[in-house]
Amino acid sequence: MKTSMKQWTGFLLVALLTLCGNSLYAQDNSDIFTVSGVVKDAKTKRKLEYVNVAVPGTNVGTVTNADGEFSIKIRKSLNAAQVEISHIGYRNAVIAITSEDIPDQEVLLTATHNLLEEIVIRARDPRYLVLEAMGKIGDNYSPNHNMLTGFYRETAQKGRNYINISEAIIDIYKTPYEENVDRDRVQIFKGRSLLSQKKSDTLMVKLLGGPTLSVYVDVVKNPDLLLDEQLLSYYSFRMEESVMIDERPQYVVSFKPQAILPYALYYGKLYIDKENLAFTRAEFNLDMDDTNKATQAILKKKPFGLRFKPQDVSFLVTYTQRGDRTYLSYIQNQVRFKCDWKRRLFSTNYTIQSEMVVTDSREEEKNAITAKQAFRATQSFPDRVSDFMDEDFWENYNIIEPTESLESAVKKLRKQKR
Repeated sequence: MKTSMKQWTGFLLVALLTLCGNSLYAQDNSDIFTVSGVVKDAKTKRKLEYVNVAVPGTNVGTVTNADGEFSIKIRKSLNAAQVEISHIGYRNAVIAITSEDIPDQEVLLTATHNLLEEIVIRARDPRYLVLEAMGKIGDNYSPNHNMLTGFYRETAQKGRNYINISEAIIDIYKTPYEENVDRDRVQIFKGRSLLSQKKSDTLMVKLLGGPTLSVYVDVVKNPDLLLDEQLLSYYSFRMEESVMIDERPQYVVSFKPQAILPYALYYGKLYIDKENLAFTRAEFNLDMDDTNKATQAILKKKPFGLRFKPQDVSFLVTYTQRGDRTYLSYIQNQVRFKCDWKRRLFSTNYTIQSEMVVTDSREEEKNAITAKQAFRATQSFPDRVSDFMDEDFWENYNIIEPTESLESAVKKLRKQKR
C-alpha cells in the first residue's frame, strides 16, 4: 500500500497538553456582491445544514451552516444569472440574481422521494459496485493539477463551552486523481484563532494537521483510507435504499468491518452516481468496538494521570459534478472524547470539530505549493494563526457562516482576551 496506516491516521491525532499560566493576492471589493439567506425543508420548515450553495457553470460555492444559513460572495464579472441550492434527498432550487446584494432569502427545498419512486434502480452486488466505481475514478475525476481555495474552521469545546475557535482561507494543491496524495499539499493563505483564557481550562486540546483533512480525507484521492482493493476484503457491504443528490439517482452502499486487525477500521455509507458511477458522498465513523485501538488511532499525547476515553470519530465527505468531472466539495470531521484525572469523580466531555468547504478552484501548474510552504500533519492549526479581532478579516472571501452559538462563543472569548 502506498501510505501506511500510521501516516493516514496522522491528521486525526489529538494532543492533550497542560497549560502554563504566503503568497497573497488582492480582491477588488467593487466587483463583489452578496447573496444570503436560510435554507429550509418546504414541508416541515426545518432548517437544513450543510446544503450546497453554488453558482452554476463556475467553481464558486459554499455550504449552509448548522442553522441552515448561508452567505455567498460573487464577482460581478462572472455575469452569473442564478445561485443554485442542492442537497441530498431534495430537488434543486435557484435564486435569480442581478449583480446586486440579495439579503435574507428563504429557500424552501422539496424532498425527492416521489421522484425516486419513478426511477427503477436494479439491485446489484454492492462489493462489485464499489470496485466498478473505483475502476472509473480516472474517468470521473480531474486528470489535471488543480489549486483549490477553501475555507477551513476548527473548534474545540469543553462540555458546551468553546475553548478554541480557529479558521482560515487555505490553498489546496491537488495532483491528478489517478496519482496518489504524496505530492498534494495545503498552505494557509490567511487565518485567525481565539483561545480561552480561563484558568479552569487547564487542558489544551489540539487536533494535529487539521487543514490536511482536505488531502487525507479525500477518500477518492486517498484510497488507503477506504477505497483500496486490499482494504475492501476487510469489510462487508450491503445495498441500501437509493437517494437523489443534485437531482441524480444514487446507489447507497453501507459497509462495516468483518475482520479483526491490529488497528481500528470504519463503518459507514458510500454514495455512487447511478449514471457515471462516480463517488459523490462518503459518511463514515471509526469503529469503537475496541477502545484501545480507537485510542491508538487518535491520541498523540496526554499528561500523566489523565484518562482518555474516545466516544466517536465521524467524517463526511461530499463531491460535486461540473461538466463531465466530479470535484471535492466539502469535508467535515468530529472527534468526541472524555477525560478525567485519577482520583476525581467526574469526567469532562470534549468535542473537536473541523470542516472545510471548497469555495473556488482553478487548474494549476505542477508543484504550486512547495514543501516548505505546506502545512504539515504534525502541526497544530491554532498555533499558526492568531488575529481574531478584525471584523472585516475575510473581506470578500467565501466562508461558512458562523452559527448563533459560535457567534456567542466568539463574543465571550473576546471578553476574556481583553
